[in-house]
Amino acid sequence: MKYLKYLLGVILLLLIIFFGRGLLTPSIYYESEVAVKKSAKEAWAVMSDEANLPKWIKGFKRTELVSGTENTIGSVSNVYVEEGGEEMVMQETIINSKLNELLAMKFTMDFMDMDYEMYFTEEGGKTTIKTKSTTVGNGLFAKSMISFMQGSMQAQEDENLTILKKLIEENTKNYFPEPKLETADVME
Repeated sequence: MKYLKYLLGVILLLLIIFFGRGLLTPSIYYESEVAVKKSAKEAWAVMSDEANLPKWIKGFKRTELVSGTENTIGSVSNVYVEEGGEEMVMQETIINSKLNELLAMKFTMDFMDMDYEMYFTEEGGKTTIKTKSTTVGNGLFAKSMISFMQGSMQAQEDENLTILKKLIEENTKNYFPEPKLETADVME
């Protein structure tokens, strides 16, 4: 009986720590950054090319426009990702966008909400891509889980940006072809 009391005491203490951390840390914030040897214009084009999204975002499957005009402020899309063999959907709302400079989105799902910002800063022929993420759990259990996941979420974002860097630097697709001038037939 004495061991059962100790066991229950340890379990209660662990529950207090778990839920206490969720109360004390209801959101997490992290940043990630890479520098690429390409212009901001090209880096943006590679990043936003829908064909490239599954190449650099782990688990990305597809997007489906729900409302608004695709890739514009206020547009809402369902984003489908695979996690642990299961497909999940989250709603993405673009809240700010400035071509080749800033993309800010809000992701909403049952478990959590995330504010995500991506900045492109060009200097001296290089572009720095910096992301900022704030994640909030929906409910006490989710807040508590999120408070313990900051390291893994940061590591995933670092990995995604490292893959994006490689994708941008190895890009051979011409996103900005020069318009062809048509010549008039010369009559003799």
